Amino acid sequence: MSKNITNIKKEVPAKTEPYGFFKEMEERMQELEQHFDRLFQRDWLKPMSFEMPEWTRTGILELKTPKVDIIERDNDIVVRAEVAGVDKEDLDVSLTDAAITIKGSTSEEFKEEKDDYFRSEMSKGEFSRTVALPAKVDASKAESTYKHGMLEVIAPKLEQGKRHKVKVN
Repeated sequence: MSKNITNIKKEVPAKTEPYGFFKEMEERMQELEQHFDRLFQRDWLKPMSFEMPEWTRTGILELKTPKVDIIERDNDIVVRAEVAGVDKEDLDVSLTDAAITIKGSTSEEFKEEKDDYFRSEMSKGEFSRTVALPAKVDASKAESTYKHGMLEVIAPKLEQGKRHKVKVN
């Protein structure tokens, strides 16, 4: 009853293709993958948002709005703003008990004349930035300094805004 097993050949297709229900499922999965690829090409948090112009990504707008650091210490609030290129006379700083506003303007003019060549460029800009403070301050006692393009404003906290340690029982 023994058969010679070596003579039996089994045909195996080189590539199996899905068919019927499985083929339709594979096509739908590929379609879903394509949708995800298109979705994640854009900013996936705002998939329906429009593309901003290229010049907004180059930092031009960044130059018009100063970067601001706010540091809360025990008795005061320190605000530091990068305003390089702005003259001290062109800065306007106002402070309330809950917010600080920094305004400034820049103006630059360049002229070059050589023989028949003439070049003139002007650049003007203004900015304004208002930032909420983490605690109420006494604006009348605030002090500021401006060195090397860095504005620093120090305002003492009001008594009600100071931190107090609470013992955990």
